Amino acid sequence: MPFEDELGEALRRTGDGFTAEGRDLVDAGERRGRRMLARRRFAVAGGSVLALALIGTAGAYANGMLWSGGGDGRADVASSPEPPAPQRPPASSGDRIGTGAVTADQMTAVLKQLLPQGGLSDIEARGTGDQPGPMVTGVFDDGEGKGRLGFSLSRVDPTGPMADDMVKCPSKATLNYDSCSSKKLEDGSRLLLFKGYEYPDRRVDTKCWRATVVTPQGFLIDAQEWNAAAEKDAPITRPTPPLTLAQLQALVTSPLWHPALNDLPAAPAESPQSPPSQPGHSGMKAVVVLEDLLGKDDIPVVSRDEDGADLGYLVLDEGKGKSLVSLQIQPDSAKHPGMWADLFTSAETLPNGTKLLTRQQAGEKGGAGVVWWSAEALLPNGTRVIVSAFNAESQMTAATRKEPVLTLARMKELATSPKVAMEYGR
Repeated sequence: MPFEDELGEALRRTGDGFTAEGRDLVDAGERRGRRMLARRRFAVAGGSVLALALIGTAGAYANGMLWSGGGDGRADVASSPEPPAPQRPPASSGDRIGTGAVTADQMTAVLKQLLPQGGLSDIEARGTGDQPGPMVTGVFDDGEGKGRLGFSLSRVDPTGPMADDMVKCPSKATLNYDSCSSKKLEDGSRLLLFKGYEYPDRRVDTKCWRATVVTPQGFLIDAQEWNAAAEKDAPITRPTPPLTLAQLQALVTSPLWHPALNDLPAAPAESPQSPPSQPGHSGMKAVVVLEDLLGKDDIPVVSRDEDGADLGYLVLDEGKGKSLVSLQIQPDSAKHPGMWADLFTSAETLPNGTKLLTRQQAGEKGGAGVVWWSAEALLPNGTRVIVSAFNAESQMTAATRKEPVLTLARMKELATSPKVAMEYGR
């Protein structure tokens, strides 16, 4: 797909993820933050290398313009906007590219040199002087079936939150994948190896494998591949993508990319990533708060996971089937106070000023028979608290029980509990 088409599709997907209930693009981008960007590189169909290369453009990165949320405009545990993350000042569109010392043809030549025996066709490439940064994509055929390959280069602050997020495995509570590993190499680089699928709900069994490395110098190299000639809407041509994970690792760790990476300017330093910060907030993670809240319920915890400090998951099973429960915290915006207010126009108002509403709806991620119940509270200080429960281990897997493990009444108690008010309501 040409870059212009890919960018348009990325923007359209992002637009689909914003609710129509009073939130504008600027607010939505600010709220999503860098963790949403990193998660979406897995969860959205492809997290395409062409779109991923846009992270070099700070404006697109800071405004969350690359990956989608939920497809129907409703906020949920996996796609609702993120709490504000520290942002660096937007850079101009031209300050993240290089001098052009490495051309698109040279990028293609390096990729061909590093690939195993086979042919590369349908090539699109950019050099270090091309917006928004160097990349190569094409169709590789080793004689056993065509597979799409994508490859991009960029630079990040090696000690910043974005670098951490790019090599962190996603939560299995929100994404169905086969394997993921993250490790540190001998030279200090951090490497992520991932085996997943183009579509998180597996409606088409197109596989997407990737390797991402961040070096101590801040080099960010990302490669991904599919077992089809295109990311989407193409027949599966082989059982697995053409390169093994070991071959992908060799591809992204090759020093042959260093001339191109050295031609790119170093990324500016990022602000540290921190838990939701409010006066009186202790910094306790949402998953810990959720576990404490459910302590008196005495329901066995099967597994525990998190997506940052503000989103925690527990899988519970009292003997009637596994049930995913989550707690998500979405602080108000300092720039645009009251940004959640429009979502609570029909909510019940409690004596202390907290607004409360509940929802019961079908799951959104493809799991057969999955239902999703939620209790949402808008605290007096503007923080939104979402307690969600499902009748399955995840939204992508089939229902294991008729209803979630928690009743709506219990979920309302959790969302409006004194502990939540103490942690997030001051």
